[in-house]
Amino acid sequence: MDLQTADERPLLERMLDRQREEVAGLLDGLDEAAARARLVPSLTTPLGLVTHATFVEQVWFHHRVDGRSREELGIPRTVDASFRLATTDTVESVRAAYAEACERSRQIAAQHELDERFDWYGNPVSLRFVYVHMVAELARHAGHGDILVEQLADGAVSR
Repeated sequence: MDLQTADERPLLERMLDRQREEVAGLLDGLDEAAARARLVPSLTTPLGLVTHATFVEQVWFHHRVDGRSREELGIPRTVDASFRLATTDTVESVRAAYAEACERSRQIAAQHELDERFDWYGNPVSLRFVYVHMVAELARHAGHGDILVEQLADGAVSR
Protein backbone atom coordinates (compact mmCIF):
# COMPACT_ATOMS: atom_id res chain seq x y z
CA MET A 1 0.00 0.00 0.00
CA ASP A 2 1.27 3.45 -0.92
CA LEU A 3 0.81 5.41 2.30
CA GLN A 4 1.33 8.76 0.61
CA THR A 5 -1.89 8.32 -1.36
CA ALA A 6 -3.85 5.85 0.77
CA ASP A 7 -7.41 6.51 1.84
CA GLU A 8 -7.83 7.76 5.40
CA ARG A 9 -8.69 4.56 7.23
CA PRO A 10 -5.98 2.35 5.70
CA LEU A 11 -3.52 5.19 6.31
CA LEU A 12 -4.46 5.48 9.99
CA GLU A 13 -4.40 1.70 10.46
CA ARG A 14 -0.98 1.33 8.83
CA MET A 15 0.55 4.26 10.70
CA LEU A 16 -0.69 2.79 13.97
CA ASP A 17 0.65 -0.64 13.05
CA ARG A 18 4.04 0.91 12.26
CA GLN A 19 4.22 2.37 15.75
CA ARG A 20 3.07 -0.94 17.26
CA GLU A 21 5.94 -2.63 15.43
CA GLU A 22 8.39 -0.03 16.75
CA VAL A 23 7.26 -0.59 20.33
CA ALA A 24 7.42 -4.39 20.02
CA GLY A 25 10.85 -4.06 18.40
CA LEU A 26 12.24 -2.42 21.53
CA LEU A 27 12.64 -5.89 23.01
CA ASP A 28 14.54 -7.33 20.03
CA GLY A 29 17.91 -8.65 21.16
CA LEU A 30 17.44 -7.76 24.82
CA ASP A 31 17.98 -10.36 27.50
CA GLU A 32 15.75 -10.40 30.57
CA ALA A 33 18.09 -8.22 32.66
CA ALA A 34 18.49 -5.58 29.96
CA ALA A 35 14.76 -5.50 29.29
CA ARG A 36 14.19 -4.69 32.98
CA ALA A 37 17.07 -2.22 33.32
CA ARG A 38 16.06 1.06 34.97
CA LEU A 39 18.10 3.81 33.38
CA VAL A 40 15.91 6.71 34.50
CA PRO A 41 14.32 7.57 37.85
CA SER A 42 10.80 6.61 36.69
CA LEU A 43 9.49 3.07 36.21
CA THR A 44 10.31 3.33 32.50
CA THR A 45 12.21 0.28 31.25
CA PRO A 46 12.14 -1.34 27.81
CA LEU A 47 9.91 -4.12 29.16
CA GLY A 48 7.81 -1.64 31.11
CA LEU A 49 7.21 0.42 27.97
CA VAL A 50 5.77 -2.60 26.22
CA THR A 51 3.56 -3.47 29.20
CA HIS A 52 2.40 0.14 29.20
CA ALA A 53 1.66 -0.06 25.46
CA THR A 54 -0.46 -3.15 26.15
CA PHE A 55 -2.34 -1.16 28.79
CA VAL A 56 -2.87 1.72 26.33
CA GLU A 57 -4.31 -0.66 23.71
CA GLN A 58 -6.65 -2.07 26.31
CA VAL A 59 -7.75 1.32 27.67
CA TRP A 60 -8.49 2.89 24.30
CA PHE A 61 -9.78 0.01 22.21
CA HIS A 62 -10.91 -2.69 24.64
CA HIS A 63 -12.35 -0.33 27.29
CA ARG A 64 -13.41 2.86 25.52
CA VAL A 65 -14.31 1.56 22.06
CA ASP A 66 -15.53 -1.93 22.99
CA GLY A 67 -17.15 -0.80 26.24
CA ARG A 68 -15.63 -3.41 28.55
CA SER A 69 -14.85 -2.34 32.12
CA ARG A 70 -11.30 -1.99 33.40
CA GLU A 71 -12.13 -4.58 36.04
CA GLU A 72 -13.29 -7.06 33.41
CA LEU A 73 -10.09 -6.46 31.46
CA GLY A 74 -7.92 -6.67 34.58
CA ILE A 75 -6.01 -3.50 33.78
CA PRO A 76 -4.49 -1.09 36.29
CA ARG A 77 -6.38 2.00 37.46
CA THR A 78 -3.36 4.30 37.00
CA VAL A 79 -0.88 4.98 34.25
CA ASP A 80 2.07 4.52 36.62
CA ALA A 81 0.86 1.05 37.56
CA SER A 82 0.90 0.08 33.88
CA PHE A 83 4.71 0.32 33.88
CA ARG A 84 5.13 -2.00 36.88
CA LEU A 85 6.42 -5.45 36.06
CA ALA A 86 5.40 -8.69 37.71
CA THR A 87 8.18 -11.08 38.69
CA THR A 88 6.70 -13.52 36.17
CA ASP A 89 6.91 -11.06 33.25
CA THR A 90 9.44 -12.06 30.62
CA VAL A 91 10.41 -10.64 27.25
CA GLU A 92 8.49 -13.47 25.62
CA SER A 93 5.35 -13.18 27.78
CA VAL A 94 5.17 -9.39 27.51
CA ARG A 95 5.73 -9.48 23.75
CA ALA A 96 2.97 -12.10 23.38
CA ALA A 97 0.53 -10.13 25.55
CA TYR A 98 1.20 -7.01 23.49
CA ALA A 99 0.69 -8.83 20.18
CA GLU A 100 -2.58 -10.28 21.50
CA ALA A 101 -3.81 -6.87 22.69
CA CYS A 102 -2.96 -5.28 19.33
CA GLU A 103 -4.76 -8.01 17.41
CA ARG A 104 -7.84 -7.63 19.60
CA SER A 105 -7.70 -3.86 19.11
CA ARG A 106 -7.69 -4.36 15.32
CA GLN A 107 -10.73 -6.63 15.59
CA ILE A 108 -12.60 -4.13 17.74
CA ALA A 109 -11.76 -1.16 15.51
CA ALA A 110 -12.86 -3.06 12.40
CA GLN A 111 -16.40 -3.15 13.81
CA HIS A 112 -16.68 0.65 14.01
CA GLU A 113 -16.69 3.66 11.72
CA LEU A 114 -14.15 6.49 11.99
CA ASP A 115 -16.84 9.01 12.92
CA GLU A 116 -18.40 6.82 15.61
CA ARG A 117 -18.21 8.44 19.05
CA PHE A 118 -17.03 7.00 22.35
CA ASP A 119 -16.91 8.40 25.87
CA TRP A 120 -13.66 9.85 27.20
CA TYR A 121 -14.33 11.11 30.74
CA GLY A 122 -17.70 12.55 29.75
CA ASN A 123 -16.54 13.91 26.40
CA PRO A 124 -17.12 12.30 23.01
CA VAL A 125 -14.15 11.20 20.92
CA SER A 126 -14.25 9.60 17.49
CA LEU A 127 -12.49 6.43 16.44
CA ARG A 128 -10.43 8.73 14.19
CA PHE A 129 -9.25 10.56 17.33
CA VAL A 130 -8.40 7.22 18.98
CA TYR A 131 -6.23 6.24 16.00
CA VAL A 132 -4.39 9.57 15.94
CA HIS A 133 -3.96 9.56 19.73
CA MET A 134 -2.56 6.02 19.62
CA VAL A 135 -0.09 6.87 16.85
CA ALA A 136 1.20 9.81 18.89
CA GLU A 137 1.27 7.85 22.17
CA LEU A 138 3.14 4.87 20.74
CA ALA A 139 5.55 7.02 18.72
CA ARG A 140 6.47 8.92 21.88
CA HIS A 141 7.08 5.73 23.82
CA ALA A 142 8.99 4.08 20.97
CA GLY A 143 11.29 7.11 21.04
CA HIS A 144 11.75 6.78 24.79
CA GLY A 145 12.55 3.10 24.31
CA ASP A 146 15.00 3.78 21.50
CA ILE A 147 17.02 5.98 23.85
CA LEU A 148 17.00 3.34 26.60
CA VAL A 149 18.04 0.58 24.18
CA GLU A 150 20.78 2.80 22.78
CA GLN A 151 22.11 3.37 26.30
CA LEU A 152 22.10 -0.36 26.93
CA ALA A 153 23.84 -1.14 23.63
CA ASP A 154 26.51 1.51 24.19
CA GLY A 155 27.18 0.26 27.69
CA ALA A 156 26.72 3.82 28.87
CA VAL A 157 24.89 2.51 31.92
CA SER A 158 25.88 -0.56 33.85
CA ARG A 159 23.17 -3.16 34.16
